Amino acid sequence: MIKVLICDDQEVVCEGLKVILSTDPDIQIVGMAGDGAEALDLIPKLAPHLVLMDLKMPGMNGIQATCRIHQEYPAIKVLVLTTYDADEWVFDAIRSGAAGYLLKDARRETLVAAIKDTVAGKTPVDSAVAGKLFAHVTQTAPKSDSAIAQSLNDREKDVLRLLGSGLTNADIAARLYLSEGTVRNYISSIFDKLGVSDRTQAAVLALRYGLADLGQR
Repeated sequence: MIKVLICDDQEVVCEGLKVILSTDPDIQIVGMAGDGAEALDLIPKLAPHLVLMDLKMPGMNGIQATCRIHQEYPAIKVLVLTTYDADEWVFDAIRSGAAGYLLKDARRETLVAAIKDTVAGKTPVDSAVAGKLFAHVTQTAPKSDSAIAQSLNDREKDVLRLLGSGLTNADIAARLYLSEGTVRNYISSIFDKLGVSDRTQAAVLALRYGLADLGQR
């Protein structure tokens, strides 16, 4: 059972999401918060696996809350669900540690699948914003970044490409005919070489270096 905390300043949105998501037997809505600060207060009490996070809220907004959650509760995933597809919102959310980004006009089945994928370690991104993210992170990297990318061996690049496409360790292992333990070792080495601490940061760099495509799985 996936425990979800909804964070949105509009009560009607929270209630609507609760009704929609509660129809899935694998999802349990454990609480609702009206802003980022309230979400942070509820997390120790409710222990959610995932926070469904709006961005533009009074008080502590979703970007600030995502950053705090990522720092203080790294095991908890944040899936952004917002009406905003402007570049700065997308980029700031990813930089803050969001594991996925959806727009509120997403279909029910898309939202449910994104929640499950996020908890499974994938990085779902709404197709409406994927192009912006891809265009941004695949701009020419600084020379120092290129040197870092070149430090990866061919197998590490294969693993990073699949990680950047949103695949789990098990998916990567099956695709490359490796054990999951070997994949974990490769990922640990990749994190060290790229200077990142989680899959989302590594996935963004994979896109920047042209080693992954959000449209491929």
